[in-house]
Order: sequence, then C-alpha cells, then structure tokens
Amino acid sequence: MQLLKLQKAFDKLQLIYGEPTLNSIYGAGCIKNPVAMFIFMNPTGKNISSSADWQGLRAPWLGTKNIWRLFYKLNLLPKSYFEKTQRLKTGDWTTQFATKIYGELTKKKVYVTNLAKCTQLDARPLQNFVFINYLDLMLKEISTIQPRHIITFGNQVSSILLGKHIFVSEYRRAQKETLRVGAKIFNVYPVYYPVGQGMRNMPLSIKRIITISKI
Repeated sequence: MQLLKLQKAFDKLQLIYGEPTLNSIYGAGCIKNPVAMFIFMNPTGKNISSSADWQGLRAPWLGTKNIWRLFYKLNLLPKSYFEKTQRLKTGDWTTQFATKIYGELTKKKVYVTNLAKCTQLDARPLQNFVFINYLDLMLKEISTIQPRHIITFGNQVSSILLGKHIFVSEYRRAQKETLRVGAKIFNVYPVYYPVGQGMRNMPLSIKRIITISKI
C-alpha cells in the first residue's frame, strides 16, 4: 500500500522542513494504476501516525475525523468504518484499524497522498518554496503509480503541481488540466480543499469528484 523506495528521501526533507519530533507521512492506498490519486497539502501532528510511538502504517489523515466524511460520501468506505472514524478519539486509533481503512481505499483503487510529506505541529500554511522542494519527488510518485485521474485539493497544491496559477473556483464539472511527467500525460482536476477553513466547500468537492469518477 506504500512506495517504500521514496521514504528515505521524504524522511530527509522532514528533518529540514518538518517538526523534528514527528515523523513524515507517506502516501498510501492502491500503488498500481489507481483510478484516482488524491493530493492534499501536508500532514500535521493531529495525525497519530506521525508520533514516534506509532509502529504501523504512516499514512494521511489517521486519527482525524472530517476528511473521512468525504471518502464516505464518495462511497469509498463502508458505513461501519466511517462511523468508527467519527467515534474514535485520536489516541484510540489502532494500527490494525489504520491498515483496514487503507485496505478499503486500496480495494476502491484510490491512492491518497500529500504534496509535502513534512509533518508540522499545527495547520499553519506552508510557504510555496517548501512544496516546490517536494515537487520532484511528487512527480516520481505520480510516474511510479500511474493514476488514471489526479485530484488536487486547493489553489496552492494545484498551482505548484501544474506550474501556473490555479483557482479551483473556475473549474466546473469535469474540467481538467494536463500534466506531463516524462512521456506520459496525466489528467489533473483541481477541486476545493475540503477540510479546515475549506470545510464549507466539502459538498462542492464531493460533487465535482463524483462527476470526474463517471468519466
């Protein structure tokens, strides 16, 4: 469920750009030709797997609540798993449940990652240069995984990945951009960031991703 060959490089960048007491968080899910690759911003210490005591899968959003509503509404998680994400306190998440929930995303042919893997103590925005210094590794991740669709969340992530100013509010239905990585062209769909200050935009994100999934 993870690309092991990139992890050492991510860990080196964690020491430069992340909180030194926390671990970097890697992408996880279907690592061979997924239907969709979801690219978020960067992890924070709210992710239980960033703790040095965590011995299991280190993957996005573990120990958090809100984002799992998006995955549930997209029919990527069974109701029982979603309800458990809403019921559990951060410290009650187990490595077994983390593996199960990403196992479900793998079955649905979805891969979830962050542009920057450097875990921060809180959710303060990262400057562009941090994301840019992860860009080469992100392109290697995309090239290795070969997703059918790439969903980028928010203006900042979308702009840095695509190398031009992107405003997600300008995209409707299945409008897309394209990204060349080596000899391959990938379809990229910028959507609203669905958590944090962008929580109010989650319905718009869900609606657009459902439209994209029908292509």
